[in-house]
Amino acid sequence: MLTRAEHRTARTGGWSALLCVGLGLAAPVAVLISQGIEAAPSTEQGTYLFRITRFTLLQAGLSTFLSLLLAVPLARSLARRPVFPGRRWLISLFAVPLGLPPLVAALGLIEIWGRNGIANKGLSVLGFETPFSIYGLSGILIAHVFFNLPLAVRLILPALERLPPEYWKTAANLGMNGFSLFRLVEWPAIRRSAAGAAGLVFMLCATSFTLVLVLGGGPAATTLEVAIYQALRFDFNPGRAVLLSFIQVGLTLIVMLFLRLFSVPTEEGQTSGGGTSRPDVRGGLHVLLDAVLIGLGLVFVAAPMIAVLVSGLSADLPRLLGDTLFWRAAVTSLSIGIAAATLSVLIASLLVRGRYSAGNRPGSPILAVLAGLSGAAGSLTLLVPPVVLGAGWFLMFGGTTGQLLAPLAVIVLVNALMALPFVMRVIEPAHRNTMERNGRLAVSLGLVGLNRLRQIDIRAMLPALATGFVFAVALSLGDLGAIALFGSDRIITLPWLLYQKLGSYRTADAAGLALLLGGITMGLMVLADRLGNRQRSEER
Repeated sequence: MLTRAEHRTARTGGWSALLCVGLGLAAPVAVLISQGIEAAPSTEQGTYLFRITRFTLLQAGLSTFLSLLLAVPLARSLARRPVFPGRRWLISLFAVPLGLPPLVAALGLIEIWGRNGIANKGLSVLGFETPFSIYGLSGILIAHVFFNLPLAVRLILPALERLPPEYWKTAANLGMNGFSLFRLVEWPAIRRSAAGAAGLVFMLCATSFTLVLVLGGGPAATTLEVAIYQALRFDFNPGRAVLLSFIQVGLTLIVMLFLRLFSVPTEEGQTSGGGTSRPDVRGGLHVLLDAVLIGLGLVFVAAPMIAVLVSGLSADLPRLLGDTLFWRAAVTSLSIGIAAATLSVLIASLLVRGRYSAGNRPGSPILAVLAGLSGAAGSLTLLVPPVVLGAGWFLMFGGTTGQLLAPLAVIVLVNALMALPFVMRVIEPAHRNTMERNGRLAVSLGLVGLNRLRQIDIRAMLPALATGFVFAVALSLGDLGAIALFGSDRIITLPWLLYQKLGSYRTADAAGLALLLGGITMGLMVLADRLGNRQRSEER
């Protein structure tokens, strides 16, 4: 509950936040459109655009297919075995790739699947002469499955665990087993979650940048975002970058519309499913098959992380920590992360409060627009990927030669906008609960305006605000997309420094940096998770 003055302030803040988001998205897109008018593709360029678009769709489609193909049986095995030592830690491990910087994961995958990696050494022992190549389409697929298989499992597993025990009792009474049990009982539950997971995974793979940049291996394995980066950073061909950006935005828009029209809300995490009452929970071969599937999933996800840890500890960490360039990059990364997180939390708070205020006056068309746009602001930021946003700002500035403050401001803005959907998702439920619990009490006590914000609202929402802030800092620390176009000798972040080490084949230094960057990022993710758990327990 808000007073009239607070409603006016909330709505003004909501419109201001929408203006900030709108300008952050519209300004670079307007530059792309203005330059795109003169960028009519030639026949040769049209062939190039078609090839890049086809590969983007191909790798995203194959990555989605493989991720779901492996996730469904793994989720079924975990659902059949609700109790075994380490199960909770395994589910938690499957959340780690979601917060792991892509560059760190890429280095771990190279350690496992690279030319001199563990996989190729094992193949040579078995007599295979031709080594497996981590670069090209195969490497991109492995990397995308590494990131998205755990995500798909965490989205599908709750659907199986929420099936009522009566379903299993009926299936047992009817003698269902094997394929009939999967087709008639499990698949209807899996199908809805799998559809949402497939759309989400496809969008993540279609907009993938860092993994393709590192593991693509050449022009034959280049996606739209990487092609945009190459067109501006290496060739400075604005016309081609604009055309690629239009295709990327159009592709993202189609995927988002598909998600909205055909998917259903999904939930992560564990539930108290009744797995032990299932008729297909037996000993013997069934236990062995489930153990093999769960073990393979564990090895596939954990091996690159362990490889990063081992190779990082083998590096000369004291020398890296004594390098002024490392501390310069670390300070720059933290400064950008803190600034981006602060801006993202501020914008999200204004949008959430403005949406809440506008929702209390459903009859007003203007307020209905405010409520609708405030709710859609997070999704709109996903419509334009970071590299496309960076391309627009890059063209606006005519390159980055001799500039420092403007590129830094753009990097902060892009990171803030990319974190906005996640921050809003954390803050909005906390704000709603705060209004429901404390709104009338605050008004009756005469606490309004800044006094109410300081003494009641901010204190009640502090865990949610801290969770969103820490999560946004972690996302910014591990991001390469925003810095890729603007990185230089004057602007160096930890991901950019790590990418330079990889590019110059200084793998030992890269391993050490990957361990440090991954440790900092995962520490922040664990902190955000604990703050989120504290918030949920307080809400209950």
